[in-house]
Order: sequence, then C-alpha cells, then structure tokens
Amino acid sequence: MAAGPLLPLPALTGLLLCLCAGLWAEGGKVLVVPMEGSHWLSMREVVEELHARGHQIVVLSPEVTLHIKEEDFFTLKTYATSYTQEEFQDIMLGQSYLIFERMHYLRTFWKTVEIMKNMSLMFQKSCEELVHNKDLIRQLNANAFDVVLTDPLYPCGAVLAQYLSVPAVFFLRALPCDFDSEGTQCPNPSSYIPRLLTRLSDHMTFLQRVKNMLYPLVMKYVCHISLSPYASLASELFQREVSLVDVFSYASLWLFRGDFVFDYPRPVMPNMVFIGGINCAHRKPLSQVCICAYMQSMCRAGRVLIFKLVPGAAVPSHLLCGFLPLILRLSLW
Repeated sequence: MAAGPLLPLPALTGLLLCLCAGLWAEGGKVLVVPMEGSHWLSMREVVEELHARGHQIVVLSPEVTLHIKEEDFFTLKTYATSYTQEEFQDIMLGQSYLIFERMHYLRTFWKTVEIMKNMSLMFQKSCEELVHNKDLIRQLNANAFDVVLTDPLYPCGAVLAQYLSVPAVFFLRALPCDFDSEGTQCPNPSSYIPRLLTRLSDHMTFLQRVKNMLYPLVMKYVCHISLSPYASLASELFQREVSLVDVFSYASLWLFRGDFVFDYPRPVMPNMVFIGGINCAHRKPLSQVCICAYMQSMCRAGRVLIFKLVPGAAVPSHLLCGFLPLILRLSLW
C-alpha cells in the first residue's frame, strides 16, 4: 500500500508549535471601565463573551450606579463617591420628561445643555475620586491588566488606561464633536458626511451643507462644557499639557456599534472595526399585536407615498398591503 503524502519539515514544525502553544494558552486580564445606562447594557454582552473565552474580567465602577451590578462572569470592583444614589438617579432619570415635551428647538437645546453640564460634573467628580484613590490605583497596577475596555463617551477610562500604561480598546456608537475622527486621524469631509444629530442625509443641498459645516461649531461649545475637564485632569496626572484629542488618540482599537447598512458611508482607518448588531444578542420575535400595528402604519405610509408619486391615484388596500411582508422585512433589517 502506498504511503500518504509526508508533510515538509518546516510545516510539521509549525504545526507542532501551534499544538504546543494551544496547551498552555491562557486568557488575558481585562479591566472594564463602562459608561452608565444603556451603554453598559451593550457592553455587558461583550464582557460575558470575553469571560466565556477564558479571560479574567474586572469591572470598575462607582458604588452608586443604575445598571452595573455584580454578576458571576466578572469581578466587580467599586470605589466610593461623594454623591448619593438619590442624587445620581435624579440627574440621570429626573429630566426624561423632556423627550415627550413639545417646545421650541432652542429652548430644548439649552435645557439639554444644562442637563449635560450637571451630568458631566457628576461623572467628572467620580473620575477624580477614582484616579486620586491611591490604594485603588496601587491594586490596579498590581493586577497587571493586559487591556482596558472602555466607552470613550466617559473619557475617564481612556485617562485611566494611559495612567496605568495599559493599551485601551474603545467600545462606542459615536463620539460628539468628531473626536472619533480626530482621535483616529481619519478624514472626515463635511461635504458629504452628515454630522451627528443633524438629521441630514448624504445628499445635501447647498444650505444643508452650510448647516453641516456650522453645526460642529455649536457642538464644540457643548463638548467644551462636558469633556474639557478630563483634559485638565489628564494634564494634572501626566504633568504635561494634554488635549482631548491626545486622550482619545491613545486607543489601540475602536469598536463601533454601527454598520454601513444603517449608517452613511465614510472613510475609516485600519483600527476602526464595525460590529453593528451586537445589541441584538437577546432578540425576541415581535408579537402579533406589534406586527399588525406596524403593517397598518405601513399601509397608511404606502398610500401617502403612492399619492405623492402619482397624484390622485387610488390603490386598493389588498394590493397595497400585499407588498407589506417584503416591506416589513426590508424595514426591520
């Protein structure tokens, strides 16, 4: 009987090295510095998966939280804060009525700025208490973490990672004031990329392009109020002048909870990875009530659309709604 083909010596050596390395492969140590609220609910799925793959997870959080609670797949390490649970909940949840209140755009804007200022002051105070906690910093250094996973909307994680000299991975949806583009040195032309919260598309008129150029100037004011204290804190810690761009550019990898299926195309850099759909880890089927209500609204929207395309057109309901299964699939996707 003929012998089977023999592997070349270099290939056989490489295969043995891979097999031997697999026997002693160990997970890394991950320090997680999350942002409170729904941001943590998205990051929690990643933390659980990292634990399932053998990594040791430590979640660093203030004692006063809304959603960050101890669970069996990570170690929760907390630190004391100067504000109470009632004060924190009032800041985070007390102004939610603004979502449903009808008022002039400028009035809504200034109320939102005031709320953001109060929230930022609380988060800034929490960050200062964290980095000035010498015992906690000593413990974190002793743990020798391999990476810091953090949401840069709360820049304290980025500051802490640099303070500990540990590589940082950012987990985010987007950053205001184009800090995600500046931090990655990514091109961000205003000519066709709609700015965050402008509600513009990638097909803009001349006036819309002017708005797209001017809008960041307004947002710079908001970012100055809410984020500039972290640059001051970093400058104090590192004994040198540090800007917000310096803070954000420390990240080695940016994980964006987005996808070009939902977002407009734009330039990206090699360390920008899109992981859209990660929020759908625990998806549930729509109830029949939800589907029926959605189909009825699509019927009404379809009539309006056809009437605009063909004025005076009368489309029977049974013909129009016959296309709804296809519309439903496309719109939900």
